[in-house]
Amino acid sequence: MKEHYELIILGGGPAGLAAGLYAARARLDHVLIEKGATGGQVLLTDWVDNYPGFPEGITGFELVEKMTQHAKRFDLNIEIGTVVKVDLDDEAIKVLHLEDGSRVSCDTLIICTGARANTINVPGEQEMRGKGVSYCGTCDAPFYRNMHVAVVGGGNTAIQEAEYLTKFASRVSVIHRRDELRATKIIQETAFANEKIDFIWDSVVTAIEGENGVERLRLKNKDGNESVLEVQGVFVLIGVTPNNSGLPLEKLKADQWGFIPTDIESRTAVPGVMAAGDICSKDVRQIVNAAGEGAVAVLAAENYLQLMKS
Repeated sequence: MKEHYELIILGGGPAGLAAGLYAARARLDHVLIEKGATGGQVLLTDWVDNYPGFPEGITGFELVEKMTQHAKRFDLNIEIGTVVKVDLDDEAIKVLHLEDGSRVSCDTLIICTGARANTINVPGEQEMRGKGVSYCGTCDAPFYRNMHVAVVGGGNTAIQEAEYLTKFASRVSVIHRRDELRATKIIQETAFANEKIDFIWDSVVTAIEGENGVERLRLKNKDGNESVLEVQGVFVLIGVTPNNSGLPLEKLKADQWGFIPTDIESRTAVPGVMAAGDICSKDVRQIVNAAGEGAVAVLAAENYLQLMKS
């Protein structure tokens, strides 16, 4: 890795790979730094059925492979490394500190470090991921036509996704650890009025079971009573956590959850620093809009570089 680049892309998920494609095609002096395999959370997605251009659907792994190959056709420069600190004290030069003690700097930076879904950490959850355990109703709802599914959570996202799931599922059971929802009242009212939604209060999931896919959930209520709920799928919707370790959150004006606000051109509060994908402060986290944001971020970086040169 060189000491300095015009552009550094931090993270190799869909946003980072799309940014890498645009940067490589623009012949920018660039590098994409990824701490592991490219793809991010998409690598954990069993099947992607809503990405344009793949009418038969595609596995998450295959989609990432195609995105990576596409960018490499234009000589995308990928380096493996773990960035432990991003220094934005000097607006003109952004400095990234790596785990091995080295440093690399750039004129423009695109942060694509993503986010991870919060889990309930119970037996069977990881084993059934992609086989009935999902973290995105909008993504996977069509796979559960005329099935009974469960939603774990009680916030706005969980209840809105439960409502969306009723367009496909025959029944949606919302499991919440409290005796009332955290979602706003108008969202609650709509859910309570939906005949396809029922609520299991004061309860938590203790295990997810099945042979080749989800078949049942083991539940425990606040009194310690245990029960079994037979379902064909479970949507864990208890929020997401941004991958923001090492980022100067105060300078980037991160929101209360640690996500980075951007404008319509993917620019952050720091000149020359853009953000794209799930690290951004937003409501919709889909592969397709992450890729779009990555492309927009590179165009913003190009404009910034041109202004610097002029």
